[in-house]
Amino acid sequence: MKILITGSNGLLGQKLVYKLRNKSGITCIATARGENRLVETTGYDFHTLDITNPTDVEALFRKVKPDVVINTAAMTNVDACETEREACWELNVSAVEFQVESLEALQQEDANYRPHFIHLSTDFIFDGTHGPLDEDESPNPLSYYAESKLAAERIVRGARVSWAIARTVLVYGIVDNMSRSNIVLWVKSNLEAGKTINVVDDQFRTPTLAEDLADGCLLIAEKRATGVYNISGPDFMSILDLARVVADYYGLDKSLIQPSKSADIKQPAKRPPITGFIIDKARRVLGYQPHTFKEGIALLEAQITGTK
Repeated sequence: MKILITGSNGLLGQKLVYKLRNKSGITCIATARGENRLVETTGYDFHTLDITNPTDVEALFRKVKPDVVINTAAMTNVDACETEREACWELNVSAVEFQVESLEALQQEDANYRPHFIHLSTDFIFDGTHGPLDEDESPNPLSYYAESKLAAERIVRGARVSWAIARTVLVYGIVDNMSRSNIVLWVKSNLEAGKTINVVDDQFRTPTLAEDLADGCLLIAEKRATGVYNISGPDFMSILDLARVVADYYGLDKSLIQPSKSADIKQPAKRPPITGFIIDKARRVLGYQPHTFKEGIALLEAQITGTK
């Protein structure tokens, strides 16, 4: 099986490549807009690919003819999407259209070619009035980022190739070279430095370990599962509770965590107050088994300290 990953320099992209490299029976094709930023460079093929260029997408897809495409590439900075709308639409919507169209064209040319397209989506397509949510919940986006992700979902749903959508929530994990932070590391580093942090108590999520999200995507690929799947962590909690769990794990001072309200944080884009996912379908159909949030922190720490 040939599995092509877009956005291979990103958090999820890296986890997928590392799970697939050197795996028997799998050819992993990693693609990203710039140079390969993964420390390990063997066991997979890397191609530079600008997915916002339809000619480039068509040429590479024709060259490698992937059995599965996992589209992890996206503009995910919610506030930047609000202010840089053209760039957001280009990467989050047009690029999805180009990939789907290329696969459709190749399938039309070759009756034996049956590609499977897996697209990553988000809890932010919902308005956050309640949660946790199942796959049949009606979307109502609050931000331009959310609008772009919902538009991409509609493109995928209309595709004339086999497809699946993996929706996720608040992904955390570490990447090669520790170049990016995430909410767990942010809480840890600030509390270790003795800094007071303001954390919202009116936003609720089901935080997702990046490795679990990668496993969910690969289960969809292996089973060629179709339709929409919620792929998140199992624990529904406020962001404030999340920060307190991190503090407890590391034995840090919880009194430095100050509860705050979303309305007090001036951000260009609105966030849905309550999301989080019900993952019963993924457990039942895919055999998906995510880590608890505490287990996820332990795995993260093992990676940081080099014990895993």
